[in-house]
Amino acid sequence: MRILGLDYGEKTIGVAISDPFGWTAQGLEIIRRDKEESINKSIERLKQIISEYGVEKIVLGYPKNMNNTVGIRGEKTELFKQRLEKALNSSIEIVLWDERLSTIGAERTLLEADVSRKKRKQVIDKMAAVFILQGYLDFGGKKG
Repeated sequence: MRILGLDYGEKTIGVAISDPFGWTAQGLEIIRRDKEESINKSIERLKQIISEYGVEKIVLGYPKNMNNTVGIRGEKTELFKQRLEKALNSSIEIVLWDERLSTIGAERTLLEADVSRKKRKQVIDKMAAVFILQGYLDFGGKKG
């Protein structure tokens, strides 16, 4: 079963995909949009990816505050989840997954790999999606 991992941001969506066994996450791409509100093209691209890879579940990074409250980014992520569910006719389960520190973890990994600042900026969202999905897979994929 393939699982898609998403890091939803203001102008990008980092995308990761699991291997067919659901053991490892690999970065796939970054979907960019010029405005946060122009999301329809992003959803269409996600539908293509879902079809191409036979995705059966989506893990969507859920940005919570460090004190476990939900702020404006979390609320926007919830709205995105609702729009995506509607576009997919609720045919695929979408799990919200606590993404606190995923971007920091991705940044550290890229720093340790000595990736330049310019290249880090280009791939950070995709790496954050990998961290989100891998965290879900490592947990056993049982809790949302």
